[in-house]
Amino acid sequence: MSDNKKNINKKPKLSPYWIYGFIIVIFLAINVFSGGMGSTAGTPTTQDKFFEYLRNGEVEKVLIINRREAQVYLTPEAASSSEHKNTVKPQLLPISGKAPNYEFQLGDLQNFENTLRQIKSENNLSTIVDYKIEENVWGDFLLTLLPFALIIGVWIFIMRRMSSGAGGGAGGQIFNIGKSKAKLFDQNTEVKTTFKDVAGLEGAKEEVQEIVDFLKNPEKYTSLGGKIPKGALLIGPPGTGKTLLAKAVAGEAKVPFYSLSGSDFVEMFVGVGASRVRDLFKQAKEKSPAIIFIDEIDAIGRARGKNNFSGSNDERENTLNQLLTEMDGFGSNTNVIVLAATNRADVLDKALMRAGRFDRQIFVDLPDVREREEIFEVHLRPLKKAKGLDLDFLSKQTPGFSGADIANVCNEAALIAARKGKKAVDKQDFLDAVDRIVGGLEKKNKIITPAEKRAVAFHEAGHATVSWMLEHAAPLVKVTIVPRGRSLGAAWYLPEERLIVHPEQMLDEMCAALGGRAAEKVIFNKISTGALSDLEKVTKQARAMVTVYGLSDKVGNLTYYDSTGQNEYGFTKPYSEQTAELIDKEISDIIETQYQRAIKLLEDNKDKLTELAEVLLEKEVIFKDNLEKIFGKRPFEEDIKADAEKDKKASSEEE
Repeated sequence: MSDNKKNINKKPKLSPYWIYGFIIVIFLAINVFSGGMGSTAGTPTTQDKFFEYLRNGEVEKVLIINRREAQVYLTPEAASSSEHKNTVKPQLLPISGKAPNYEFQLGDLQNFENTLRQIKSENNLSTIVDYKIEENVWGDFLLTLLPFALIIGVWIFIMRRMSSGAGGGAGGQIFNIGKSKAKLFDQNTEVKTTFKDVAGLEGAKEEVQEIVDFLKNPEKYTSLGGKIPKGALLIGPPGTGKTLLAKAVAGEAKVPFYSLSGSDFVEMFVGVGASRVRDLFKQAKEKSPAIIFIDEIDAIGRARGKNNFSGSNDERENTLNQLLTEMDGFGSNTNVIVLAATNRADVLDKALMRAGRFDRQIFVDLPDVREREEIFEVHLRPLKKAKGLDLDFLSKQTPGFSGADIANVCNEAALIAARKGKKAVDKQDFLDAVDRIVGGLEKKNKIITPAEKRAVAFHEAGHATVSWMLEHAAPLVKVTIVPRGRSLGAAWYLPEERLIVHPEQMLDEMCAALGGRAAEKVIFNKISTGALSDLEKVTKQARAMVTVYGLSDKVGNLTYYDSTGQNEYGFTKPYSEQTAELIDKEISDIIETQYQRAIKLLEDNKDKLTELAEVLLEKEVIFKDNLEKIFGKRPFEEDIKADAEKDKKASSEEE
């Protein structure tokens, strides 16, 4: 039976192009034959030859056609002569009437007629001169029809190309503009990403794995009366692995997985977004159980405004309304789970975030030290790394890095090692990669005057000195006066990963940041523009202390921060002008207090500051060891280690 079906399917299909070609051939044939139906072409000749035949009395008749061509009929005696007997060509079709012996093109008809009359009168000839107008009806019709045929042919070609998907997939078709642009991944599509490729993110991975388990073993949960969640929203900063989690779900679920971006619903035509949402859920229902993944859902899920500035028909809001209805409307979907990802959860519509649509909100945060070590393990697999590479050290050197940043560090380290001609990637390559990503490319050829270089050295030495003297300042890693990116020098710190921050810690960090400008003031008794980034950082911290965290005694326990991102105050401030003046004064007082504190610290240790700056000028890069030689070990480190040991003992006793 299957063989018969195969034979049936193998029958040649009649292509429409054959039909078009057949019609064109018929038109050409009609055109060719219609031009020669009335007569058959004679042997080509010239006017001079014709006049010679005419003088000899060999021409019986001359037929002038359309005032452009002359056909010559010889007398029977002349036609039978040896000179002219091969002048009549064989006829393609049986045509009544005598065929011409010769033909030629006329130049100026008036001159031809004058010469013809003169020869006739001189030789007393009775040659007949006749005129004929021939019309090629089919040829003229074809020429009239040709432009329309070309337009129709081009239109048919474009339509066929677009309907076959050459115009950009389902969304590129004119007649399928409202179709969903989602890519389908199922058992026939191999997705190699699994949960093993997702390092860290233990909590988020567990939640997502449970969704996969819902689809694989629904009876396990529904037997107790539970319902399968309808959706999960992945929320987190860029590069933390939200899309990677969705890829792992596609690789693990073994059910139809529809993937698309929020911007795929947006189109210039009205109503297309809502139509694509309907088509997407229709396809998912037909193949349920299924998963729909919408990346960057904030493109269509942004909160609907109270004032519709865009007019009565807002395409984005129509798309969102349709999405809300499909996810949990009057006709609810069964066995269709919606996954979505965004890093702008604060702007999403409340109706989209509610339970019943997105039952679970999974927060994908930046990885901690332990999770960064696991991420390094994943990204180091394809690299040829040096033996004994300490992953714990690498994870501690990358605080605040996301998974995407760590992947970039590994790639940069491999490129740096290859540039240096190494056979394996070692520890120094990773440190150089971190410097490259955080600070930018080294610019050793940048032209800096000796005075500027000395000012930069004392500026960076000031940062290092103040941070070394303060208990809560971040531990120093290295100081460099080699220009990177836009900066002329940099001090690298290894900040502690704190869950809560105390005012003393913030003030110490601000004092360390102002150490550079304070060093310039203490040594040169003048300041420069080099502290721009430091001042920007300090001003933001001071403003956050006063207006966000309520850490100012004068302003009080107030916050003017709106965590929802939906500012109810519009363009007005949520405080009075008097409060604004108080806030500005308090911010200025906090910064100035820490600046004077930094100046006093540096004046008390001016000789050590100078010594450190001289070493920095000589070596260009100094590390923690150089500071220990000049200042001795930090007294605070022993206290920190003792506190860490106490915490370990307490946790082991609890276990």
